[in-house]
Amino acid sequence: MRNLSIGSRVALIAVLSSFLTVVVLSATAYNELIRDFENVLTQRQLLDAESIANRVDQDLQVRIQALGAFAATLTDGKNRLSKDRIEALLGRQSALSEYFEAGLLVFDEDSVAIAENVYVPNRIGTSYADRQHFREAYKTREPVISRPIIGRTTGLLLLSFLYPISSDDGDLLGFAGGIINLAEAGIIPKQEDASFGALFKVIDTGHFMQVDTLSVANPMPDLPPPGEDLIIDAALSGQTSGVVSDHSGKKWIYATQHLDRVGWMFLRAVPYQQATQPARASFDKFLAASAVALLALAAIAWLLARATTLPLERMSLRIREMATEGFAANRLSLKGPPEVRNVARAFNKLMKEREALDIMKDDFVSNVSHELRTPLTSINGALKLLRSGAAGKLPDKADSMVDVAFRNSEQLQRLISDLLDFNKAMAGQMPIDLETVDPATAIRDACDGNRAMASHYRIPLTLGHCTEKFVTADPTRLRQILDNFISNAIKFSPVGGSVRISSESTSSGMVRITVSDEGPGVPESFLPRLFQRFAQADSGSARSKAGTGLGLAICRELAKLMNCEVGYFYDNGANFWVELPQNMVSRNKVNESARNPPRGD
Repeated sequence: MRNLSIGSRVALIAVLSSFLTVVVLSATAYNELIRDFENVLTQRQLLDAESIANRVDQDLQVRIQALGAFAATLTDGKNRLSKDRIEALLGRQSALSEYFEAGLLVFDEDSVAIAENVYVPNRIGTSYADRQHFREAYKTREPVISRPIIGRTTGLLLLSFLYPISSDDGDLLGFAGGIINLAEAGIIPKQEDASFGALFKVIDTGHFMQVDTLSVANPMPDLPPPGEDLIIDAALSGQTSGVVSDHSGKKWIYATQHLDRVGWMFLRAVPYQQATQPARASFDKFLAASAVALLALAAIAWLLARATTLPLERMSLRIREMATEGFAANRLSLKGPPEVRNVARAFNKLMKEREALDIMKDDFVSNVSHELRTPLTSINGALKLLRSGAAGKLPDKADSMVDVAFRNSEQLQRLISDLLDFNKAMAGQMPIDLETVDPATAIRDACDGNRAMASHYRIPLTLGHCTEKFVTADPTRLRQILDNFISNAIKFSPVGGSVRISSESTSSGMVRITVSDEGPGVPESFLPRLFQRFAQADSGSARSKAGTGLGLAICRELAKLMNCEVGYFYDNGANFWVELPQNMVSRNKVNESARNPPRGD
């Protein structure tokens, strides 16, 4: 640091301060992004798990209601129907049998099975009064769905449905029962997003088994031992949602929903990467923009520091030279012969003028430095959040003020973007991707994109005649040229005027796109400098049209990069045009190519 010049120190301090600011903001922004995406993803898993649980619950409710309709047919109002009539009714329940594929049964008031539609050895005549769901049905006289139970005669994992058979006087005459085999019933919905790495599990908390893996070959799959599946362990810990890492170190966001009716827990989990990936993509863009801003700031700081210290170096050199001849260090003494006094007087006057210029430069550097250090990105982000309602609904007046501030901030960013675009174009670093472009489509898109501005200025945009020829151009850069021409035409059009955009083929094999307005046009004295940078016809402090004077210069440089030309002529208004090389491909061929895009190998 001791050997660094003042200019280098100022530039280094500015760059380091900006770098530290960007680092702090980046870390804070990244953490907040991750937290927001994690919360959103957690809420989504909770909603998905709840939705699945509700679908299963609705499926169970449909089955129990269907069983209730059957139970109502098993009594004549006073007594339960005879066994023969019950068996006859059971034989006619084809639709109900689809709900209860493992069997329909009828029980007497003592919970003894008296009829069935699917024969199972030793089931008729067996009492089920000791079963928990039978005791609950006796107690409540309400429909009951059991927790998953092991079939007494089948040994399979079943769900048993009971619906009381009651007389008109409310006496219990028995139960209508339905059974489903969980390994074959298919009541758990299929998950369509499993291919994206999401996990879905259904856990029976009563039997500690995994219901979603039930199969005929494995009718009672046990849960993994504690410590083997950390996601299941986290779900059974009582925490309904959170983040957990598996044994490989991969992080997951999980959420659970419990269905009390059957004692099942629905578990949803997605890789944590689904939260970090979009956050990282947004953060990478922020870092790229910050890096560009830092590089620009470093260059500007060095140039400003150099411009500030170079006169001092020259002054010190002169002073050292004069000091060797006996003059004072700061001001040259007005002593000596007339010639020397004249030189000293001239130098001192020059020093005075230089001091005045230094004051002006200092003010300029101070103002520019203040503006450059203003964190435009943070301001824009804060304004966007306010406009989107992130801080709550704003009053109408405050909302209008935020909109004005946001538009002005975007205008400042556009001005800076013009400077960067021009520098890139001049350096040949602007990427150009030439392809076949339909001028009519390009004109329509440009009109649509500038219609809001035209509406603001109350200037109608009209589409004139468009040639059917195609051109070779970069659609993005062509759009940039047309946007510049159209925005200028709108700003300089008189009240009640209009802007017209058209295209035509020229005799030289080019296609000319012309943007015409009804304004006063460009003064003849300014025409030689029309497409030069920082050139503005109405230069002066009272200028009413905002801009940097770079728009037309950028258009010229973009046209050069695309082997095009831009120009201007006056004919009842200003007419700015761009001529593009005509592409000989036919419209039918382009349309056919659009309908049949090339297939990959």
